[in-house]
Amino acid sequence: MGEPIPLAQSRTAVPLATVVQNLQPSGIREFFDIVASRPNCISLGVGEPDFVSPDAVIQAGVEALRSGYTHYTGNQGFLKLRKAISTYLQNEYSLAYDPETEILITVGVSQGLDLGLRSLINPGDKVLFMSPSYVSYRPMTELCGGVPVEVPVTAESDFLIPLEDWSSFGRKGIKVILLNYPGNPTGTSPDKQYLEEFAKIAQKFNWYVISDEIYADLTYDRKHIPLATIQGMKERTLLLGGFSKAYAMTGWRIGYACGPAEWIRGLYKIHQYAMLCAPTLSQVAAIAALEEAGEDKDKMKEEYCKRRNFFVKALNDLGLECKLPAGAFYVFPKIEATGFSSMEFARSFLDKENVAVVPGSAFGKAGEGYIRCSYATSLSDLEKAITRLERFLQKGI
Repeated sequence: MGEPIPLAQSRTAVPLATVVQNLQPSGIREFFDIVASRPNCISLGVGEPDFVSPDAVIQAGVEALRSGYTHYTGNQGFLKLRKAISTYLQNEYSLAYDPETEILITVGVSQGLDLGLRSLINPGDKVLFMSPSYVSYRPMTELCGGVPVEVPVTAESDFLIPLEDWSSFGRKGIKVILLNYPGNPTGTSPDKQYLEEFAKIAQKFNWYVISDEIYADLTYDRKHIPLATIQGMKERTLLLGGFSKAYAMTGWRIGYACGPAEWIRGLYKIHQYAMLCAPTLSQVAAIAALEEAGEDKDKMKEEYCKRRNFFVKALNDLGLECKLPAGAFYVFPKIEATGFSSMEFARSFLDKENVAVVPGSAFGKAGEGYIRCSYATSLSDLEKAITRLERFLQKGI
C-alpha cells in the first residue's frame, strides 16, 4: 500500500456552480468585517435594534427550553402561532388569512423571500425591484435562475418608481415585483393612493408581488397599509412579515409568509425539504411577543421616532440633504456634494472619526452618492456621531 498523498498535493479546485462563483459578497458584511476589528467604533451600519428582546419574549424562550420544547414542530409551524399572526393581521389591518392554509412560519423574512422566489420563478423569469434596494434581492433572484430587473429611483421621486412609469414595464416579460416598504435603505413608504394605482397596473399585466413588510410596525407619521389590503391584490401578493425589527428579535430568526393557499403550499414543499421547521423555542417566543410585548414594541418605536427626528435635522443642518423617512430605522443622506464616492466617504469617515456607515453603493448602483445610517442606536451615540461628522466635513475628506 502506497504512502498517502500529502493534503497540500491532494487539493483540487472545487467546481462551484457558476451562479455561486459569480455571486458578489454582501456590501454591508464586507464593509463591517473591517468595523469588527476597531475598538470603540460608533456603528451606524448594521440594521439591528440596539434594544434587547422584551422580557416576556426572553422568559417565554427560557421556559420553553426548560419545559422540553427542544424538538421539531410541524413543517408549517405551531398552529397557535399561526392563529396569533392571523389575529394580529385581522385586528391591525382587517386582513384575513386562514391560519390552517394561508400562513407559513419561516426562519426570518429572508427565508420567506427565498421560498417566495423559488416557488414562482422558472429559469429566465424576470423579477423587478427598485434600486437602491435591500442587498438580498438581486442575489436571491439570481440563485433561483431569475433575471433581475433593477430600476433606479431617486430622492426626487421619494425613492419610488413614479406611477406614470410603471406601465412601461408591462410588455417586458416581468413575472414578479419585489416591494419593500417601509424600505431598506431609504425608509420610504408609499401612501394608499400610490398603492391603489400600482395595484391596477399589477393586475392589468398579471404581475405577482412579494411584499417585504418586515418594518410594518415601524412607521411614524401614518399607519402602514399592507399591499394585500388593496382591492384585487390579496390573491396575487405574498406578504412577508416577522419579529426581528419591531420586537428586537433578530437573533431568534423567526418570520412568516401569508398568501393564497396554493402559493403557500408551494413554499411549504420547499420549506419541508430545505429547512423542515423554524426554531421551536423561537416560535414560542414569537407567540409571547404578539400576546404580551405590545407595550415594549410601542416604547421602542417611540424612541426610534425621537432619534429619527433628531438625526435627520442634524444631517440637513450640516448640509447633507436627507429626506425624513416614513418608517424603518435608517436615513439615507446624499453625500455627492463632498465630491467623493460613497465608499470613499464611508472608509474615510471610519478611518478618521471611527464612525461606521454603509456606502450607498452596497444597495445597488443607484445608491451611489448616498450613505445609509441606522438610528437603531442610542441617542447619545447619534449625538457623538453628528459631532464627529461635523468635524469630518470641516476638515475635508
